[in-house]
Amino acid sequence: MTTEQAHQHPGAPQAAADETPSRRDWWHSSHPTFAALTGFFTGMLLVTVLPGGFAAVLRLLFDYETAEKYFPLVLVLLVVPAALLARRKTRRFGQFVFVGMVLTAVVVLGVVSLVLYFMVQADA
Repeated sequence: MTTEQAHQHPGAPQAAADETPSRRDWWHSSHPTFAALTGFFTGMLLVTVLPGGFAAVLRLLFDYETAEKYFPLVLVLLVVPAALLARRKTRRFGQFVFVGMVLTAVVVLGVVSLVLYFMVQADA
C-alpha cells in the first residue's frame, strides 16, 4: 500500500477503480431509451392518474360544487410539458411526454367509443 493510498478515506475508491465505468454510469449518461420510456410513461400518468387524483383531493377538501368548480385547474398540468419543450436540455423528454399524453388520450377515447358502440348495438 502506498502512502497516498494510506491517506485516502477508507470508503474512497482507488485510482484504478476510477478508470473503469461504474454500474451507475448508465443513469447519468442520458441514455436515449431511458429518456423515451420515462417521458412516455410520465405522459401516460399526466393523462390518467393526475386528473383523478386531483379530483379526489378536491373532493376531500371541498364540497361537491366547489370541487367541481375548481377541477378545470387540472389543465395547468399542460404547462409542465410545455415548459419541458422550452428548454433545450429537456426538449427530448418533453416530446415523449407529449407523445405519451396524446397516445393515451387516443387509446382511451377509442376504447370508450367502441364500448359505447357495442352497448348501443346490443341494446337495439
